[in-house]
Amino acid sequence: MARMRWVLRLIVDYSIPQDPTYYNMYDFIYIDEKWFYLTQTNQRVYLANNEPFSHRSDKSRTKIPKFMFMDVVSRPRWAQDGQCEFDGKIGIFPFTYFQWQQREHQKNIVKGTIETKLVKSVNQITTRGMLINTLIPTIKEKWPPHDGEKVIYIIQDNAKAHMLQDDPEWQEHYQQDRFTFVLTQQPANSPDCNILDLGFFRPIQSLMHKKMPKTVEDLSGAVTDSFNELHPKTLSNVWMTLQYVGNEILKHKGDNNYPLPHNK
Repeated sequence: MARMRWVLRLIVDYSIPQDPTYYNMYDFIYIDEKWFYLTQTNQRVYLANNEPFSHRSDKSRTKIPKFMFMDVVSRPRWAQDGQCEFDGKIGIFPFTYFQWQQREHQKNIVKGTIETKLVKSVNQITTRGMLINTLIPTIKEKWPPHDGEKVIYIIQDNAKAHMLQDDPEWQEHYQQDRFTFVLTQQPANSPDCNILDLGFFRPIQSLMHKKMPKTVEDLSGAVTDSFNELHPKTLSNVWMTLQYVGNEILKHKGDNNYPLPHNK
């Protein structure tokens, strides 16, 4: 029932019941976190004749280095002539920090070198800092020009590391420079209602593994480059998939005579 109510709120009021149509959802932003591993346990590589293979090894197959990233996307916008006016890719941000190497206790690491360290525990404090210090400034920088006040709904799942709109510290920052950011919880994922899990994380991961990064620094760059290389049409198609998922949710309400919403 919660998923059904969620889908019904995405339908334009005046289009019900004769010609139900989805909102364009241009003011929605989806966020989600995902682990990206430095390498796969098994990976198939095609080589030309006499082409050398780049060998990689690690201490253990169960402890492959990994980074957690927060991916942030909106819906791409297209002009009448088919040109992309806004690609919808807000950014993909690693949960990392930089640390000076204090002593030479590891091979090939010189004292004074800046190392990239992984945030081992992603909790509400970490997520809050990412949203306030990184996400909000990036949205304000990349969002298309608009007139007047702009309300943006940030859609997230119900993970414990996520905070709610009434968080005291978030309340001090959610309104800035004619922007109002509203944290919204999506319903349970059955079927999935998140753009990133529906079909955007997977192509990023595939492109990243093709780059075959060798270090954690390379991993961070490979994930970012793969995110930027994806065509906006790929992201646009996933938004259409979300609307088809909404139709499947509505099919279970038992009224076969009710027309399903049109995609928009």
